[in-house]
Amino acid sequence: MSTEPLSIGSLAKATDSKVETIRYYESIGLLAAPARTKNNYRAYTAQHLARLSFIRRARALGFSIDQVQELLKLADQKDISCKAVDAIAREHLAEIDRKLRDLNTLRSELSNVIVQCGQGTISECRIIETLAPDSATFS
Repeated sequence: MSTEPLSIGSLAKATDSKVETIRYYESIGLLAAPARTKNNYRAYTAQHLARLSFIRRARALGFSIDQVQELLKLADQKDISCKAVDAIAREHLAEIDRKLRDLNTLRSELSNVIVQCGQGTISECRIIETLAPDSATFS
């Protein structure tokens, strides 16, 4: 990347982010506020681009804002052990595994209801019956 500063729009385009998201990340301290041009426009650097790319990738992997903040703090300390990073990643993986178990349970429940569908009339529909609260009428 050249040493020319990036506008917020250019940074957004380069990272496939929204301008509002960049401003939000600045407001919560994930992304340092950039210097301003003489016309008071934000002037982002290659460091901003790298940091925002890191944030976007971490968020795409499902890390929470708090986890991203912690990962960034750790990433800035090049000479320390990466045990804390590993712990954050393992915690996140455990959460993903829990969500996958929950989704598999939901899938199984829905699959069982669908199998019970006789494709008759709505009044006999097991799917509607399962979704409706006890003795509910919609009309």
